[in-house]
Amino acid sequence: MRARTIYPDNLMNFADLGLSDELLAAVTDAGYSEPTPIQASAIPSVLMMRDMIGIAQTGTGKTASFVLPMIDILAHGRSRARMPRSLILEPTRELAAQVAENFEKYGKNHKLSMALLIGGVSMGDQVKALEKGVDVLIATPGRLMDLFGRGNILLTGCSLLVIDEADRMLDMGFIPDIEEICTKLPANRQTLLFSATMPPPIKKLADKFLTNPKTIEVARPATTNTNIKQMLVPAPAQGFKKRDLLRRLLRTDDVGTAIIFCNRKTTVRELNKSLKKHGFRSGEIHGDMEQPQRLAELDLFKRGEINILVASDVAARGLDVKGVSHVFNFDAPWHPDDYVHRIGRTGRAGATGTAYTLVTPEDAENVANIEKLTGQTIERLELSASPETAELEEPRTSSSDRARGDRRRGGRGGDDRGSRPDRAVPERNAFEDAKPAQPRPERGEQRGDAETGRRGRHGGDRRDREDAAFAIDGVEGDGGWNGPIPAFLSATITISA
Repeated sequence: MRARTIYPDNLMNFADLGLSDELLAAVTDAGYSEPTPIQASAIPSVLMMRDMIGIAQTGTGKTASFVLPMIDILAHGRSRARMPRSLILEPTRELAAQVAENFEKYGKNHKLSMALLIGGVSMGDQVKALEKGVDVLIATPGRLMDLFGRGNILLTGCSLLVIDEADRMLDMGFIPDIEEICTKLPANRQTLLFSATMPPPIKKLADKFLTNPKTIEVARPATTNTNIKQMLVPAPAQGFKKRDLLRRLLRTDDVGTAIIFCNRKTTVRELNKSLKKHGFRSGEIHGDMEQPQRLAELDLFKRGEINILVASDVAARGLDVKGVSHVFNFDAPWHPDDYVHRIGRTGRAGATGTAYTLVTPEDAENVANIEKLTGQTIERLELSASPETAELEEPRTSSSDRARGDRRRGGRGGDDRGSRPDRAVPERNAFEDAKPAQPRPERGEQRGDAETGRRGRHGGDRRDREDAAFAIDGVEGDGGWNGPIPAFLSATITISA
């Protein structure tokens, strides 16, 4: 086995990859001319009908590396009722939906039929689509297994299988479903597996179900886009004061379109309500919302009817909206790689962006881990005292809390002796006297109300896992972007035959 390395300056044009004229026209209409490294390496191999393992991080354009050749492969042949010709498995419904959007965009000059099997939408409509016959079936494992169990779908005519985001499938406990699905497909098929990492269970899956695969690995450092200006903003630990600070940033900086990330979905709801109360055009998106609500809110954001989207952390991976000028981390992320994905929603395709992270003393360890991962020291931005004097959201105090406060001050409660103003406390840097960070939940553990959507690598009903794993995970987090390679994608590709 021989490996070779390809650097970004060796890139070809899409016209050099063997794609049809109709497909090249669609790619050009979408505004792309040069493939990313993984696209340049993977597309010819897929067209040659080889099994393939693609190891690449989000933002490298790996979705287009299988969408484009699949369109040309499927251009020849005819679909039959309930027997899809190809199958793409995605871990979340939002990622599946955005992959479907890419098939529509790039396949506009081909007459291919497609069905999307995801939870949260009418099963009846999906059954009708299958009855007509489809060339491309994009599905989450739970809904696919449900319809298969009902006899609404046959997989014996499927000649091409794509397992996307395999390591996320592992985290969500879907590997047994994937294995069962693979046993129901023809043995003589082409299989493509994509994953950001290759832990042992994923390697075992590949060894079992792929035949002599070509491995293409895009090695990208865990770094952040150099087009993004990053700043840490020391903030009080109290939520309402953090909101005050956030509003100041939203009003004083030139914010066009912004995404605000929170660690918990309850924080998402409360913060969106607060922003609306203060006159901002904001919306929210999190896992407690029904699918139609999620899509409607995202559509409002894309159309510009709202310009601020408050999102739970799982939305960090893959949310693709053009022209996002700012990202705000209302909560510092628990895991450093989430920081990279969050702020990557701005500064895309050569544009510049700004990312603010509001940090409290308790976030000192998280910040240190982020800076260690990215290999850079993030600039600190110290703000002067707030000019806002009319705070609409003072913390509520219960009668029992007031009584305890009065007793501490020597009062008996219910009189005016405890009503004197609090003594002024001098400001200090948010990183001085930092308290030890609270223990952070590990990946795969339940985080209380935190919306991770992961239940470890085992257990849980598959439909529950899909609902919990709500993510707006589209097209590698780049919306199918295939443009020129920015500096932060100084990647190497290792190909093993």
